[in-house]
Amino acid sequence: MTTRPGFPIWTNESSTNPRDGGLLRGLPDLLESQIVIALLATCLLLLPMTTDLSALVFSLRSGDPDERQAAAEKLSQLGPAAQPAAVALVEACERDDEARESAVAALEELGPPPATDVMKLASLLQHPALDVAYWAATLLGRLEVQAAPAADDLIRALRSHAELAVRQRAAWALGKIGPAAIAAQEALRAAAAGSDPRLASLAREAIGHLQR
Repeated sequence: MTTRPGFPIWTNESSTNPRDGGLLRGLPDLLESQIVIALLATCLLLLPMTTDLSALVFSLRSGDPDERQAAAEKLSQLGPAAQPAAVALVEACERDDEARESAVAALEELGPPPATDVMKLASLLQHPALDVAYWAATLLGRLEVQAAPAADDLIRALRSHAELAVRQRAAWALGKIGPAAIAAQEALRAAAAGSDPRLASLAREAIGHLQR
């Protein structure tokens, strides 16, 4: 096999400039360019979705019941893609209307919310509306250990929220956080000794998770 002088088929030299000689020297530059193009294309594809989500969140907070309902319905069809709207969806559970039903449907399919929403959700745990506080606790539980900064707020909800379902959900969420919520042990023991069988069961289970 012969090659043209000064134009080797393979080289181990570090240069990637194709003008330096070598058929494969320019390949890393080509791959890098293709990766950059692919990333840019992905960003362009995601941009409309981000814009649409922002518009839906804005509509979800509208004073118009029909606009709220339409936004909540669209978000309920997005599944986990609606995660950036998590806080707005929880807040939408305050009103007893069709938008609340669609918001609950969206939250059921949402999965864990963004970890950056932890403290916003924590601030909703004392909300007087059952569904708002319940879903705030639920989303925090789905975050597991990432929700550890909200442990004190969950303890407060466990001890004092007026709605039993919220106290139950707070106990469950503390168990999902695990050992990082060890400060909840005393409140969970009190709940475990209480009169509500379900809350007592959830509290005992949570204590087991805290001690792992």
